[in-house]
Amino acid sequence: MNTTTELQSQADHDRRVKGRIHSFESFGTVDGPGIRFVLFMQGCALRCKFCHNPDTWDMTTGKVMTVDEVIAEIEPFIPYYKASGGGVTFSGGEPSLQAPFLAALGRELKRRHQLHIAMDSSGFCEPSHLRSTSLLDVIDLILLDLKMIDEQKHIELTTQSNERILRMAQFVKDYGTRLWIRHVVIPEITTDPADVERLAAEIQKLPTVERVELLPYHEMGKFKWKQLGLRYELEHIKPPTNEQLATVQNLLQARLDIPVII
Repeated sequence: MNTTTELQSQADHDRRVKGRIHSFESFGTVDGPGIRFVLFMQGCALRCKFCHNPDTWDMTTGKVMTVDEVIAEIEPFIPYYKASGGGVTFSGGEPSLQAPFLAALGRELKRRHQLHIAMDSSGFCEPSHLRSTSLLDVIDLILLDLKMIDEQKHIELTTQSNERILRMAQFVKDYGTRLWIRHVVIPEITTDPADVERLAAEIQKLPTVERVELLPYHEMGKFKWKQLGLRYELEHIKPPTNEQLATVQNLLQARLDIPVII
């Protein structure tokens, strides 16, 4: 086959690839720059105690859609995304679990519209999986959620070790992908100054990080846990006060030369 035929064959294949979609948001403004189409993928291996979307955990549910079908949902809003410097954000769940689908979707979005693509990820993904699926080739920005650097505390909070997450962060850094770090501020859990210091030290190892976003813990997902028959262990935790947020912000900003934003 000549190069043109090979490219057309790849495009035809990509358009038919299927993924499991939880939901989507047409006018997102907090998941990357500008106005964005946020695609929430089904499936996650973590069981974060503060998760506000536990209905995304199950890999066997969600709506099965092709790349073409997802792009049809995106295309009516593309003028808004481009005018605002926005684009599309892959979220979840953990989007990297469906890396082959997202790589195909990303390639087709780049072919047709040259859209900016971000991925909001827990980082719970083997670097070899990212490499084999070529997902990073279509990702312009990763919003990496670093929840806790102490491994045992991370297990207590999410049920999983953070070893894979920290390896993934280093791999993405070496790849040269732009990073924004996200960190959920949960009173009594992620506000210990020693843990904040360790977070700052880990971020310092990642020179492609451009900013840190502090996300205040909220209780809006509690009703979903109850609907699913799950016990919500953080019933006693309240959202952080402005003072608590500022304390974490100041601790990080004192160690980092990038913006730390609430």
